[in-house]
Amino acid sequence: MTDPEHEPGKAPPPHSWGNISEHHWSRARKHAHREQLEYYRDRSGAPGVAAGGAERNFYCMACDGVIPYDLETRLCPHCGAAVEEHVKRYFNWVEINEPATGDARALLPFFALALLALLALTALLWWWLGGGA
Repeated sequence: MTDPEHEPGKAPPPHSWGNISEHHWSRARKHAHREQLEYYRDRSGAPGVAAGGAERNFYCMACDGVIPYDLETRLCPHCGAAVEEHVKRYFNWVEINEPATGDARALLPFFALALLALLALTALLWWWLGGGA
């Protein structure tokens, strides 16, 4: 089996190290994904983005501005939009942390069956030991 890039008589592919040539992946794909590139260029101009941020900063859902990670933050420092307590928009994902509602409602039928079985066992023992005669 021969490698098509290294066939005899075929010139090897140009290397892209040193100064970035036109064959480097970043230039070879410069016309691809225009919408995404424009979106990230627009996000780069959002308030606070040029100044950078901490390792856990997140972004405003309204203006794309950087919001320092603080559990007490209620308003965006750039546009004044309300910051939801359980929703954090990071660079390329959104975390939605809903508080747990608990498992008691899901376990209620099992508790009811266990209580019913315990009552039946108690009644059976009471009758068997002569309490019912």
